[in-house]
Amino acid sequence: MKIYKGSCHCQFIRFEVTTNIDHVRRCNCSVCLKRGALNFRVDKSALRLLTSIDDLSLYQWGSQSAEDYFCPKCGILTFRKPSRLTQAELDNGTKPFAGWTINARCLHDLDLKTLTIININGQAI
Repeated sequence: MKIYKGSCHCQFIRFEVTTNIDHVRRCNCSVCLKRGALNFRVDKSALRLLTSIDDLSLYQWGSQSAEDYFCPKCGILTFRKPSRLTQAELDNGTKPFAGWTINARCLHDLDLKTLTIININGQAI
């Protein structure tokens, strides 16, 4: 396991993630596509906030079950809690996930060129 330090552009949001990163996910839903994030998921315990979550801005849409946290100063999305699964997803065998999705572009010292990119069809969800 490695500890990655991360931040938004202006350094207002600071955090650490303890994980092994072997891939990132690129989603084509309207929000992820416009944001350009490369994401990876971690357990709840892997994210350590160095800035209070109460100081961050929150964006929710649609079902209001996803929570996107971004910097109120520079606007960069650093991490999010994914949406709850729909009944159809659960019926198809998708396993629930209760951790965090981290924007890998916000991590210092991570060479994105060395990682496999997995495409996610978020438009179909």
